[in-house]
Formats: sequence, structure tokens, C-alpha cells
Amino acid sequence: MRNRHSLLWASALLLVVAACNGGKKDTIQMPAASIPSAPQAEATVSTFVSNRPAPDQRLFYSHAVEAKIQVVKKVLTNHKLVWMFENCFPNTLDTTVHFDGADDTFVYTGDIHAMWLRDSGAQVYPYVQLCSSDPELQRLVRGVILRQLKCILIDPFANAFNMGPTGSEWMSDLTAMKPELHERKWEIDSLCYPLRLAYAYWKATGDDSIFKTDEWVKAVAVILDTFRDQQRKEGHGSYNFQRRAARASDTQYNDGWGQPVNPVGLIASSFRPSDDATTFPFLIPSNFFAVSVLDKTAEILTAVKYENSKDLAKQCRELSKEVSKALKKYAVYKHPKYGKIYAFEVDGFGNQYLMDDANVPSLLAMAYLGGVDFKDPIYRNTRRFVWSHDNPYFFSGKAGEGIGGPHVGFDMIWPMSIIMRAFTAENNAKGDEEVRWCLQTLLDTDAGTGFMHETFHVDDPQHFTRSWFAWANTLFGELIIKLIDDGKVDLLNSLK
Repeated sequence: MRNRHSLLWASALLLVVAACNGGKKDTIQMPAASIPSAPQAEATVSTFVSNRPAPDQRLFYSHAVEAKIQVVKKVLTNHKLVWMFENCFPNTLDTTVHFDGADDTFVYTGDIHAMWLRDSGAQVYPYVQLCSSDPELQRLVRGVILRQLKCILIDPFANAFNMGPTGSEWMSDLTAMKPELHERKWEIDSLCYPLRLAYAYWKATGDDSIFKTDEWVKAVAVILDTFRDQQRKEGHGSYNFQRRAARASDTQYNDGWGQPVNPVGLIASSFRPSDDATTFPFLIPSNFFAVSVLDKTAEILTAVKYENSKDLAKQCRELSKEVSKALKKYAVYKHPKYGKIYAFEVDGFGNQYLMDDANVPSLLAMAYLGGVDFKDPIYRNTRRFVWSHDNPYFFSGKAGEGIGGPHVGFDMIWPMSIIMRAFTAENNAKGDEEVRWCLQTLLDTDAGTGFMHETFHVDDPQHFTRSWFAWANTLFGELIIKLIDDGKVDLLNSLK
């Protein structure tokens, strides 16, 4: 049931494929008639019919994932929560993975049939914890890492790739496009997510075979070279990008080179994780993410001996220390209301942009990704700032509140931001109330579909974007499993 090369995902959800714009998706108003009414709180389990594809239409079967679903169903009493978990957690495996059964796994982002390095790394990450009990799942995840390494060696500046050299609608972009690329927007996190996944896989399985290959060593060397190139210590670096587009966020200033930076040691990112252009190129959450994965990569290179691994480990540590030092000096802003907080973007000249975007890495998600400690007082202040109307992309309305971003626009909340708020809540009574609010909001804003979406309108959850967004679905499942593992079953069962 794996390696099916045509998507057969046609359930009662009535998927509406979002129109492509800027590499991702525009806002869609779903027809009211196509959306079932949200089930009432008192509904019985029989009310909720699975929205997963039929078993013979699923792209991959994992006995460990199916077993985990049954375990979760036994401990949770909220029928809608159980239904949503069962729909969401396996969604990546059900609908987006194309595994050759050996050493290659191509992962769609969902409604766009291309593989984003970021999305694919995040989509399969929650399954890593189950790999040790499921050899076939382990091979699939290993295949994702190997495919990501191949992609990086094709072009480290690209964010999204085709399954083959087919070209895409963005071949006319004014940058060094190749037929293997779906899109070529330089984003720091595109190189961070594969390293994060590789490290987690290694820790969970003990399999170090990936790290004893030329592809691994070459990819790490290319990543280091790319990061150093984008520190822009000598000129503007090797990357520029322009697009003929209606949206300003789809292209870059100054003939594609972006805003000027003062080379202070930070790494420039031309685009954010949303695929929107940065305002100031030093994107702070992504620089913190880079520090985290460079340290993890150095750990791998030190433990697993291979050609040049010792020297690469040293280079990773040195770059990590340099970026970390620059973050301490340039990333912090003294806010009149919140005290010291982290800026979203800076340029090294003293200019700082105070906001947060819902896409991960974000300021809110830094503690989730491990870039900063949950107890870091500057992070705690930042967290209060981003979840307030002092953040220009924080929206609230009748349906809920949360963080959005310019990618979809005003008054559109990303469920991903609500999930990140739950992931980063404190482990105390106050934090439990915060998590409860997050989960209740997610249950109440699915528009009756049983899935997470890209965004929903602050006043009307049935106005949403992306009915097929595998990353958000799997991330929701990851959150539920974490809360159960953390002993929060009573909290989960207290939801209405």
C-alpha cells in the first residue's frame, strides 16, 4: 500500500485544492453546502465518521502509527478530539508520501505536489518516535532524509523540489532555476529542518548509516558554505531573486538582493518560512534554529566517524558560536511594555522589526524547536508580546484569536500558531488553562471537517484556506501525543 504515484485522496471532506500564488495558496471561501455542520459536544462516537481515505487508497501503512491511534482512542473520552486525532495524525502517511520501499521518499506538502524541505521534515518528524518498533516506517523516514540530502546537493538555496526534472510554473523567476526545482526561495529553515530530522532519527533509532555516506558529508559542507555565504561578509552573497508578481512579498528589493545588512555574524534569509520576503534579512527565529541544528550536527559528526567529519564538526561549532554571539548583541529589543524581547528581523545597522508570523520557525515556536530555553526570561517576555495586539499580525474575533501573517492577510488566524502556543505553555496550572483554551479553540474552528487548516477567519471558521495541509494535521497529532505522554489526559478529557 506504499509508493502509489497518484493521489486517491477523495473522502467526504471534498477537498478543494487551493490556487497557487507565490508558491503557496490564496484564501479560499469554502462553499457552505460542502461543509458539514460542526458536531455538537454531546454527540456520540458514532456521529464521527472517519475522514481518512479508504485503507486501499492510503499511500503508506504503519502498524506502529495505527497502534498509537488505538492507544490514544482508549485513553481519550472526548469523541470529537478522538475523531480529529485519528484524521490528522496519519494524514501525511495516508496522503502525501511516495516511498520506493528502499531508500527514497518524496513527500508532498499536501495540495501542491512538490516537496518543501521544511514541510517534509516537519511532516514526518512526529513519526520518528515510533520508528524503533516499525522497521518499514523507519525505512520511510530514512528515505525522506536521503531525498532531502539529494535536494540540498541539487541547490541549497531552493525551498521546494519536484519529484523529477519536470520544471514548474516558477521557471520564469529571475534566479538560477533548474528543472528539478519547484521554487527557489532562500530560507534558512529549509536547511535546518533536514538536520533536525536527521538528528531526531539518529537518537530514536541508533541508525548511523546515513552519516557514513558521501552525500551526508557533502550536504553538511554545502550547508555550512551556504550559511557562511549568507552572512554576507563579502558583498551581497551568491543568491538573488525576483519574480514578476502582484504581491510585493513574492519578490525581493534591490534587483533581488534584498535590503542591505551590516555583516555582524548573523545569517541572512531572503524569505521567511511562509515563503514571504523578509523585510530585514536577519530573520531572528531562523538564526536561533540554525544555532540549534548546527550544535546537533556537530554532535553527530563527532560521534559518527567518516571522512572529514571531525573538521566539519569543528566548523559547525564555530559557526554556531558566532551566530549565537551575534544574536545576543543584535536580536534583543527593550520594549516599553514587555521589557527585553526578541525582534523578528534585524539588519545589523540597529533597525529591528517587531512582529511575529505564524509559520515555524517563529518567535513563539523558538522554545518548541529548541533554539531558546522555555525559561529564558527574554523568550517569556517575547511570548507575551507576540500573543497580543502589540504584534501587528495578532488577530482576534468571534471565532478565536491567534497569529497570522502577510501570506494570507488580515484577520486570518493560523491554527499552527495556536498549536505552538500549546506546545510552549508552562507546565503548571496556568499553563494547563492555556493549553485547554488552545485545544478547545482548535476543536471549535475545524469547520466540521476534522482537520487542521492553513488559516481560518477570526469571525467565521468556515471561511478557511487549505483543506489539505498535512504539516498542520500531523503537528496537531504530535501535540496530542505529547500531552498524553506528559500526563495531561485529564486536561484532554475535560474539553467540551
